[in-house]
Amino acid sequence: MTGVPASAAGGSPSAKGAAGAPGASGTPGGAKPARGGKLGAAAVNQASLWNIANILTMIRLVLVPGFVALMLADGGYDPAMRAWAWAAFAVAMITDIFDGHLARTYNLVTDFGKIADPIADKAIMGAALICLSYLGDLPWWVTGVILGRELGITLLRFLVIHYGVIPASRGGKIKTLAQGTAVGMYVLALTGPLATLRFWVMAVAVVLTVVTGLDYVRQAIVLRRRGIAERRAAAEEAER
Repeated sequence: MTGVPASAAGGSPSAKGAAGAPGASGTPGGAKPARGGKLGAAAVNQASLWNIANILTMIRLVLVPGFVALMLADGGYDPAMRAWAWAAFAVAMITDIFDGHLARTYNLVTDFGKIADPIADKAIMGAALICLSYLGDLPWWVTGVILGRELGITLLRFLVIHYGVIPASRGGKIKTLAQGTAVGMYVLALTGPLATLRFWVMAVAVVLTVVTGLDYVRQAIVLRRRGIAERRAAAEEAER
């Protein structure tokens, strides 16, 4: 979030000096509140939402319906349309990497980004998996395992948020890379050895999905136990 300009936040030194004693109007220095002052501050806050990180997130959200349309065009088996769908999927995956990095590096984190970013991540991946299973290219159980894990871990994070935050692990990042690579290979109309290769890449992605999911469950249990123990210790200390 960008800061409010100095003129809006604190005013000029002379203005601060004039604010010494309350006037007849009940405000410092007798000055009347500027009309639209709150609206001006709100406008500054709203403008800060339009940073590069949030724009990339919105691009990913817009790409989802376009990706689905390309995947299902001409029955879903037109190699050219599948290539365009892969391009849309690849852009979404790349922007997923950059928007989070930009937000953290340049302090562009906003409430909108916190909500929209994970939604955009799961929307494009979920759309790709469902389309592939609908077309018969990917078993439904694979789609169920991946989406079930993603939604389950997201819910788990919210359940233990009162005790702390479960950090993203290195295994989780590798899992995301494996999923993106595998799904991207399935989106393309590959044949021959490449079709065999994508099967094994997807197998690795599924294994990583399950293993990292179980690890997040373990972390959540440890975090909850630690949080409960700390609260009990604090309560006992307060009673002494």
